[in-house]
Amino acid sequence: MDGTRRERPPPLDVREAALFLDLDGTIAAIEPQPSDVGPLASRTDLLLRLGERLQGRLAVLTGRTLEEADRILEGSVTAAGAVHGLVRRDPAGVVDASEPSPGIAAARLALQSLADARPGLVLEEKRHSLALHYRHAANSAEGVLDATRRIAEAHGLTLQAGVMVSELRTPGPNKGDALRGLMGQPPFEGFVPVMVGDDLTDEAAFAAAADLGGFGILVGAARPTAARYRLETVAAVLSWLSEGIP
Repeated sequence: MDGTRRERPPPLDVREAALFLDLDGTIAAIEPQPSDVGPLASRTDLLLRLGERLQGRLAVLTGRTLEEADRILEGSVTAAGAVHGLVRRDPAGVVDASEPSPGIAAARLALQSLADARPGLVLEEKRHSLALHYRHAANSAEGVLDATRRIAEAHGLTLQAGVMVSELRTPGPNKGDALRGLMGQPPFEGFVPVMVGDDLTDEAAFAAAADLGGFGILVGAARPTAARYRLETVAAVLSWLSEGIP
């Protein structure tokens, strides 16, 4: 990662690009609770049109489960890396998933006890990971990070920090691995990867896109990042995507 200053990206070139999109904080606004995020007709229509213009070179890379991503995006994107890359679906709709770590069950009990003891903490349970959100308990950040680090180490899990969330996940592929995997098969192969994301969890995909001759676009406030460009908000991302398919 280098400096924080980033320019607005050039218009999306649908003739050359292979487009990878994070979901929350990138094409869907962050809501008070993860379950509050729902379908949006205008977004679904935009993604369907993008997929058509890109001839299928469109994928979502998200921390959400595959089922949640499909619910929110109304099935408009087939290729996906869900749970940060632990669950992958190729352009033909074939799903390949890592086995959940046996440490998830024990860690769930410890995290639930932590959430019960501190008002404002929200535990999001997934089959392959557990995400402890502290957006509504910002003063608990240090304690949450320390506790989740210890719990991850005790149960052989990978600690993945994000924006106001600490996630314990099954060790295995990340978003960068998911991007590389899709770029190695049709219709993505041979095109220029463009990754758009807002969180620390997107950095691996930014780096992978750059390694493969493409670039990343950071969404939100400036910070050290492997992305080449930056857009300020979800609305700015949707506007930029719309400009690419006049």
